[in-house]
Amino acid sequence: MKLKLTLWLLGVLLKRALRRKPRFREQLERMRGLDWGIATEDLSIARHYRMTPKGISTGKGLPVDLDLELRFRDQATALKVLKKPTQQAFLDGMMSGNVRLVGDSADMNKLQRLLKYL
Repeated sequence: MKLKLTLWLLGVLLKRALRRKPRFREQLERMRGLDWGIATEDLSIARHYRMTPKGISTGKGLPVDLDLELRFRDQATALKVLKKPTQQAFLDGMMSGNVRLVGDSADMNKLQRLLKYL
């Protein structure tokens, strides 16, 4: 339940940043949008985010047309990494097999640059 709430709250924070933070908007305009999602490996908990300079929409599940997916081994691992989403935390998770990146790693770098402005 905590992970579901955290992912929903992330969507609220993204929408708020788009409205209130000019640097967030500028970075998103440079990227021309990004569609990404977060899920547990068994897909029991999954949420996607569609971000464009005009708006951000979120929803349950992982559509097949996403640019980037972050898959976590379980809920506890996801919460641990998402509480402190540093580049090192993601790298450590990938090396240990707790985090799996589906998509282009360049999109992951774009996402991390964008999330700095939250």
